[in-house]
Amino acid sequence: MMRSVLFALTLCAAPVSAACPPTPDITGAVDALLQRVQSVETEAEARQISALLWAEWTRAPDETAQALLDDGMARRAAFDLVGAVNAFDALIDYCPTYAEGYNQRAFANFLAARYEAALPDLDRAIALNPRHVAAISGKGLTLISMGRVAEGQAVIRQALALNPWLSERRFLDLPVAPDQGGVEL
Repeated sequence: MMRSVLFALTLCAAPVSAACPPTPDITGAVDALLQRVQSVETEAEARQISALLWAEWTRAPDETAQALLDDGMARRAAFDLVGAVNAFDALIDYCPTYAEGYNQRAFANFLAARYEAALPDLDRAIALNPRHVAAISGKGLTLISMGRVAEGQAVIRQALALNPWLSERRFLDLPVAPDQGGVEL
């Protein structure tokens, strides 16, 4: 881990000149896992499948991208959100077609309550990987955090259609203000 962090720090300090290889095609693996999660009977089973989904999403195109991703995620976990965003910026600059770079930068911005910055990254992650359940549910949570409850709930329903076990389902019980096209409960 320390080697990866040092490698990533070196990359963040110097421009990356090599081109990022194509993002691995994980469509088949993700589709199979999403199909499996539809038929499990317990939340524990669903969590195991979610961990496998994360393993697919966080498999970067090469060692350079992986080091940047790992560094950003370690910084985010330590609540060094500025450092995390910088690492994800470098990852996105290097691999602009890798959805997880955008998803992780959005998550760091979400944690910093920079919802307006998170939303375009979530949209880009979803455009690159339309079945990225975490990005979809993250978009729903971001919209809710912005006060756009009805819209956020609709997006969470999209994520739940892919994985009915998501903990974000609890946000469907939030009251929706009348000016949001819903009925306040």
